[in-house]
Amino acid sequence: MRKIWLIVKREYLTRVKTKGFVIGTIVVPLIGVGFALMTAFLSARQPTQTFRMGIVDQSGELAASIRGSMSAKLANGEPEFSVLQTVSRPPSLSAAEDQLREQVNSGALDGYLVIPADLDATIELHMRNPDNLRLIAPLTGAINQALVMARLQARGIRVSDAGDIFQSANLKLIKVTRTGESVERGQTVGISIALVMLLYVALLMYGIITMRSVLEEKTTRTMETLISTVRPFQLLAGKILGVAGVAFTQFLIWMTALALVFTYGAFLSAMSGVPISGVHIPVSLLVYALIFFVLGYFMYASFYAAIGSACSNEQDAQQLQWPATLPLVFSVVIFGVVLSDPSSHASIVLSEIPLFAPILMTLRISVQTPPFWQIALSIALLLAAIVGVVWVSAHVYRVGVLMYGKRPNLPELLRWLRYS
Repeated sequence: MRKIWLIVKREYLTRVKTKGFVIGTIVVPLIGVGFALMTAFLSARQPTQTFRMGIVDQSGELAASIRGSMSAKLANGEPEFSVLQTVSRPPSLSAAEDQLREQVNSGALDGYLVIPADLDATIELHMRNPDNLRLIAPLTGAINQALVMARLQARGIRVSDAGDIFQSANLKLIKVTRTGESVERGQTVGISIALVMLLYVALLMYGIITMRSVLEEKTTRTMETLISTVRPFQLLAGKILGVAGVAFTQFLIWMTALALVFTYGAFLSAMSGVPISGVHIPVSLLVYALIFFVLGYFMYASFYAAIGSACSNEQDAQQLQWPATLPLVFSVVIFGVVLSDPSSHASIVLSEIPLFAPILMTLRISVQTPPFWQIALSIALLLAAIVGVVWVSAHVYRVGVLMYGKRPNLPELLRWLRYS
């Protein structure tokens, strides 16, 4: 035990005293805050230019109604849409479209609308950026309102105040939990995505740090001296625990700084008479996130340590680390499935698989806390998986730390596991 403690102490102090640790501890949170503020600024930024468009109305019934329905204003007071040209019942549709297309390509127009003679057919919107959802949503609303008006008039129903009749409802979202209710303004999704990315980056980063620590000592031949004084399992355990101490120290600094910022912000808001509301992170969520991070770290760090011991250089390790990296990437790729329906069978099964549990079970807890037995089962399976992974990694590590030269293939790795 004393030898393990000496290895843990060396790994911890060696990394904490580096400039990289100090810079990473300070710069990473600043970069994260900067990206968050920039994303919020860009998301909240409203367009300032009017969308100039033309309309080709083969029916001759909708153009005027659509133009009248486009009453939205930009933040600067300018209209959001401006119909600069209207072609009603053109003798040649292709000629009218060619003319408007030239104006779009020259920059005189931003797009044009093609309305068929049959109002039940498809209406086409031609524009340079068809992925601009901020424009498509209000334009679709104006077209739908004009279509409904035309269909009502065709049935002899006259409506003079269509704007008031078709006004959308204001829907307020209330999240129901066992502790009460709260207004949902997107904070749950924001917290969930932040947790997923934090766990993904942390598990990947500290796993690779563990792998490089093993590689560094193999390439400098320090490993041969260490193995002569300690058993391979002691060295493996010391490295994993030492890097874990570095990770927990860094996270403790980040969480303390975050708590101080929130406390200072709450104090200032209370002094100004505008209390902060809407954002609430349950203590249970933080506890579960920490538990799954710790368990996930020990599992993936063991993976990466075994990979580092089986390779002789950085290039080989990068090619061999995909079995450990792939489950983390897969968890991030499919997190949308769990986010949209955390109680589905797919979400439950995926969050119970040990390779995905550190990220997906934490995501489920942040969105909609599952039954306790599911959380307990996930932790139990993760603990069992850690025992198995550590056993395999220890056997690979014991043989691989003194192996140099060609990168081992899968049959060789399996043969290492059988060595006593």
